[in-house]
Amino acid sequence: INPRMKIRDVIGEALIAHNIGKTGNDRKERVASLLEEVGLNADHMTRYPHEFSGGQRQRIGIARALAVDPEFIVADECVSALDVSVQAQILNLMQDLRDKRNLTILFIAHDLSVVEYLCDQVIVLYLGKIAEQGNASTVYQSPAHPYTQALLSAVPVPDPTISRSRKILLGDIPSPLNPPSGCVFRTRCEYADDICKNQLPPHVKISQQQTAACHKIGNLK
Repeated sequence: INPRMKIRDVIGEALIAHNIGKTGNDRKERVASLLEEVGLNADHMTRYPHEFSGGQRQRIGIARALAVDPEFIVADECVSALDVSVQAQILNLMQDLRDKRNLTILFIAHDLSVVEYLCDQVIVLYLGKIAEQGNASTVYQSPAHPYTQALLSAVPVPDPTISRSRKILLGDIPSPLNPPSGCVFRTRCEYADDICKNQLPPHVKISQQQTAACHKIGNLK
């Protein structure tokens, strides 16, 4: 958000760029409506970004994204810098807006609990390649790819009576500029062998809701 612009201009420039609103008053009314839709007051439009908290600025960013009535929104790490309590508020807002506006949201995040809370479908990437994809509940309950299994084993469980084994990945992440041949995950996978080195893994259909890119599907512990 441009710190030198008032919020009405931050949101309003999208309206101007897309020729939305016939007059300045029309655009002002739309900005007011958008602010209220994301949980802010209409009179906030005369303030500058530094007068808002991090969570409020995130709401302003969401209002700006909604200004052009999109069908599809890319949300890249949109809550990673926020406190947990504020994260929950923003996630609930996005969930409400998704349902109300029938939006499709591409939600990019490294926090697996946040992804599970918000998303219907999940794609797990490693070095830019799809390792696993499918229905969120299926992937979280029965991860098929070794990378997904390792990620989920690292998620803290609040119940101290629950014990589970932690899958530790081998080595370091390779350079994305010079990825390994074959399966890009093979240098960190305990199951890797020659086929993983020499051939790209197929996307194996686990079920109607889940696929994984791995030569060893069916042989994993």
